[in-house]
Amino acid sequence: MNNNFENPNFDTVCPIPLSDYPEVTMAHGGGGKLMHNLISGMMLKVFSNPALDLQHDGALLSVPADRIAFTTDSHVVSPLFYPGGDIGSLSVFGTANDLAMCGAKPLWLSVGFIIEEGFPMNELWRVVVSMGKAAKETGVSIVTGDTKVVDRGKGDGLYINTAGVGIILPNADISPLRVKPGDAVILSGDIGRHGIAIMAVREGMEFELAIESDLAPLCGLTEALFEDSIDIHCLRDLTRGGLASAMNEIASSSGTTVHLEESSIPVREDIKGACEILGYDPLFVANEGRFAAIVPAESADKTVEILQRYPAGENACIIGHVCENTGIPVKMTSIIGAERIVDMLSGEQLPRIC
Repeated sequence: MNNNFENPNFDTVCPIPLSDYPEVTMAHGGGGKLMHNLISGMMLKVFSNPALDLQHDGALLSVPADRIAFTTDSHVVSPLFYPGGDIGSLSVFGTANDLAMCGAKPLWLSVGFIIEEGFPMNELWRVVVSMGKAAKETGVSIVTGDTKVVDRGKGDGLYINTAGVGIILPNADISPLRVKPGDAVILSGDIGRHGIAIMAVREGMEFELAIESDLAPLCGLTEALFEDSIDIHCLRDLTRGGLASAMNEIASSSGTTVHLEESSIPVREDIKGACEILGYDPLFVANEGRFAAIVPAESADKTVEILQRYPAGENACIIGHVCENTGIPVKMTSIIGAERIVDMLSGEQLPRIC
């Protein structure tokens, strides 16, 4: 396991006696004392909140709204630790970001750990603490969960499933069906960093400065847009398949064509170089802290200005517009002025990145 990217301020003192159990055993998933010690000594210690501390089979929650958003996601990233993040923070931010894209304020998460027998206990602790920090940063509570241990060789270390619930914010009406010709396409920041950060580790690529994932919570940015009464038609985070897939999905659902301007899409030089070496197109590379917003043209400049107030949105910009359906979901004017079709990938460009 690659441990080169550990935060120096990270609390790595695992509460489980490593002299007795340096690795996860099948008994840690067997429902007995070892499983109880694992959950109470590790999970409950970090995730503690009133709903979780009751230790029911499920969380008892009071929903403070008429409309909620509900989502689930499974995380199988490899390696588990990488520059700028790890599977723990990814599982929290990723699910909270999906709720934010629905126009919701994330409130509660569930977590399911599927752990391979023999997984190092101190690394599990790192993941749990990382999840706790990410939950605090995002403002969500992890209120229920489950732990399973599978036989050695059958689990690839660690998988995490998270489900999330959030309340729909006032005036939020997010749907591809609201996208219409004349709308502006806003990108919240530079693209390609998450996928390339992971691939650089896998391929042993070294750069003058390590490429870090853009992993970040997005709910603060989206909530700020709603607070300023931006009439957001659609939101989409740019995860697997990147910007290209997100735009194709929106265009197909709305029955429109999205026209992008390549010169307006921010891509860092080190990401461009890495993509050239690896043979990737940044438009298709996964992100975990970037989203696209479709807004009325008259709100475009204000949307960019609001996003640029935040570190995760400091490179926000207008990258295109929506037009009448031309039979091609996404087109792009290249830097040299030529027009190209931006299609969806037929397969998977970067496996195991989220």
